[in-house]
Amino acid sequence: MTNAVPTACARTVHGSGPGLLLAHGAGGGIDANYGPIMEGLAAQHTVVGVDYPGSGHTPTTPMPLELDALADQLVAAADAEGLDTFALCGYSLGGPVAIRAAVRHPQRVTALVLSATFARVDTRTELAATIWHQLYDTGQHLLLAQYLTQLAVSAPLLNSLTPAQVRAAAEQTASALPPGTGAQVDLVRRADVRDDLAAITAPTLVVVTTADTLIPAALQYDLAAAIPGAQTAELTSGHLPFLEQPNHWLEIITGFLNRQRDQR
Repeated sequence: MTNAVPTACARTVHGSGPGLLLAHGAGGGIDANYGPIMEGLAAQHTVVGVDYPGSGHTPTTPMPLELDALADQLVAAADAEGLDTFALCGYSLGGPVAIRAAVRHPQRVTALVLSATFARVDTRTELAATIWHQLYDTGQHLLLAQYLTQLAVSAPLLNSLTPAQVRAAAEQTASALPPGTGAQVDLVRRADVRDDLAAITAPTLVVVTTADTLIPAALQYDLAAAIPGAQTAELTSGHLPFLEQPNHWLEIITGFLNRQRDQR
């Protein structure tokens, strides 16, 4: 459904060099999910990202979101920046978006990095997404933020905080929830790219967040196993690597991309 998103999603561009397209997670955005590592990514790449409807400066849409439309918006942003080829980096929901872009435009994709992501959510994660969606739609945003904190932050980090610190963080999260959260989480529940995985031809790295309780490591390893020749790298983090392990996450991504560039 190409009409499931606005004519053009808001675009973020940083740096110079080979192209690198970023796809963000549900309830997030390019700045929210990649801001802590953006400077490092942009040091060697022309980094281009788009915010999904209802995130960043992209308005909401009444239509359900579709992976193909989001993938095409991402590639259209590369076109607008004059990038003929590019690497793709997808985080969480951005993983299926990046996978769909890689399959639809194989001749243009030089590498694929998938972090904390899935091909299809399992029953447990679908339930978590259902609760997430319902809490958002019913306006229980502080409770939602507390729920997401419990799900998305690793136990060691969460237990290092006091209850007062956790509540303060949840209040900040609740105030920053993008208006497109509901539609984006709905897409998490529907997304299924399992049939696309065997068709991926780009060198692929799956970054497994090993302490992730929202997208369990088992789902991430299943994804990697279904992609021809995919490599894996483990990151000791919950679902928010940009919060818990930004420097290590950046090192893993840039190290892989540099190796692929050197081999071309």
